[in-house]
Amino acid sequence: MSKVVLITGGSRGIGAATARVLAAEGYDVAVNYAGNAEAAAAVVSEIQAAGQRAIAVQADTADPAAVKTMFETVDRELGPLTALVNNAGVITQRGRLDELTDETIERMIAVNIKGYIHCTREAVKRMSTKHGGSGGAIVNVSSGSAHLGSPNDSILYAMTKGAVNSLTVGLSQELAKEGVRVNTVAPGLVETDMPGPEAIARRAPSLPTGRAGQPEEIAHGISYLLSEKASYTSGANLRIAGGRI
Repeated sequence: MSKVVLITGGSRGIGAATARVLAAEGYDVAVNYAGNAEAAAAVVSEIQAAGQRAIAVQADTADPAAVKTMFETVDRELGPLTALVNNAGVITQRGRLDELTDETIERMIAVNIKGYIHCTREAVKRMSTKHGGSGGAIVNVSSGSAHLGSPNDSILYAMTKGAVNSLTVGLSQELAKEGVRVNTVAPGLVETDMPGPEAIARRAPSLPTGRAGQPEEIAHGISYLLSEKASYTSGANLRIAGGRI
């Protein structure tokens, strides 16, 4: 049976790195993107050149109808889903909580929480033995900010990632006897465009390692949690943060 993974937010950063790592391990990959079709196409081309099947699928994960269509596309073009990486997330505004706009609050909750719920619901309908599936694994990409709180910068983002952690704990137990494992990775400071180069330069020296992480270092943690090497691991939160607690 082919290994088929859908990676939300798979066109850049941790998502793109995960797509490359999993393709090298024999997965066929669906690369979800919200708006950057060119970046998604580049990741797909790289995977195809390496000999694996890959498709780009556009969907705003905050939209349940779009998510349903995306999963149907994966069913049709790649076959039965065996893994999901919930990675798509946004920080639309930084600053104190009392400075955030209504639009910021609604959008971050819609993508960072509801998006994970929409995608997980569709994945469970396909992978759970209760629904006739053959099992599978889900990895939710959270953040160390969930327990650090991120005051004066991104409290709302931290809150949404705390919700992701709770989703993992509950689902891991709900699905334990249905062949689906659910785990979380919680990256620290990683060199992607979400923190940006200025934040990386400012914050990296204070880390125990003295540097920010690379997207590939997070991707390998995701790969482990999806693999059979983690067959007894469900409900875990794997902190990948250069020694920062």
